Amino acid sequence: MSLRDVVGLAISRLGTGRVRAALTMLGVVIGVASVVALVSVAQGATKGITERLESLGTNLLTVNAGATFSSGTRFGAGSATTLKLDDADAIRGLDGIAAVAPELSSQKLVIAGTKNTTTTILGTTPDYTTVRAFAVWQGSFLTPASVEGALRVAVLGATTADDLGLDETAIGTDVLVGGLPFRVVGILQAKGGVGFQSPDDQVLIPVTTARALLVGGDSVRSVGVSVASPDGIETAKAEITALLRSRHGLASSTADDFIIQDQAQLLGTVESVSTLLTVLLAGIASISLVVGGIGIMNIMLVSVRERTREIGIRKAIGARGRDILAQFLIEALVLSLLGGGAGIVVGLVASAAIGALAGWGFELSPMTVVVAVGFSILVGVVFGVWPARQAARLDPVVALRYE
Repeated sequence: MSLRDVVGLAISRLGTGRVRAALTMLGVVIGVASVVALVSVAQGATKGITERLESLGTNLLTVNAGATFSSGTRFGAGSATTLKLDDADAIRGLDGIAAVAPELSSQKLVIAGTKNTTTTILGTTPDYTTVRAFAVWQGSFLTPASVEGALRVAVLGATTADDLGLDETAIGTDVLVGGLPFRVVGILQAKGGVGFQSPDDQVLIPVTTARALLVGGDSVRSVGVSVASPDGIETAKAEITALLRSRHGLASSTADDFIIQDQAQLLGTVESVSTLLTVLLAGIASISLVVGGIGIMNIMLVSVRERTREIGIRKAIGARGRDILAQFLIEALVLSLLGGGAGIVVGLVASAAIGALAGWGFELSPMTVVVAVGFSILVGVVFGVWPARQAARLDPVVALRYE
């Protein structure tokens, strides 16, 4: 019996029990859809996080103040007051540094007319747009004159402007920041991001104004540094480290009282975490595939029992054991492949919907589809072999006597 005849016979046999075949495939559909959707969601989330990290700045280094200890308790990085505005000026003088932007931050209530919002007030310098890769949507950004004169001017993030109901007509009007009037000189282009750490939800004011009116002192939480060339990042880190250790009077045996981070470190961390997350989600979703495979095996065993007499007749008229084995194995493969195909479609639709709702778009690696198809074939073979072997080993005499 040719392979074509065996395939045709297997498919026609499945066609006589469409409801049973559909219910059997349902487990595989759910399993494959889960694998495709969850892996795609993990890849999409990784892409979204990576794009946002890359949008934070070009060749970016972030120098954070160190941690503090009190009564045996270690507080988070940035809680120390060892990083000063003068340190930012000193870093600006190093070779290979394109721009430096110190950052003083505070949470304040901002009021515009009848609307208000509590957001981050960030004191910085004109270099901030270069360091953090921001673009101005309307108006202008902070100027050297506004920093030198400690002027009460403000540039609004896109989200903050929306929360306050402000648009391009707000340029030149006043808002209250912490109860003090500030003149709005610009609104930034949206970069994307949600939650407390959104780069669009902030108000930027001159660092000198923030120091005098909102924060006090000359310590800063962090300093953003844009390196002129990607090849100079490691050199810049070493030079900044040596400079700050010298300025802070640290002995050779004393640990740094600051932390320098670069985008490569953050991206590497995101990549490793996302790989682990993808494997974990795929493993969880694969459990559904195993359940679907057990369903296929169960139905095939029932089918062998119901068709015992048919198998006996086929063997009596010359069908070989391998023909019977091939027929039942192909039936199991057809069930798993049809279920896998439907599962891929369902998974793609689900992942596209989730990506659209989450805001990172649709992301799918062709390898995910290949792996899903491979899993479907594997399920069909593994869980179809035992029922097929049982059918192939039936004694034709016993099978013909079966009622």
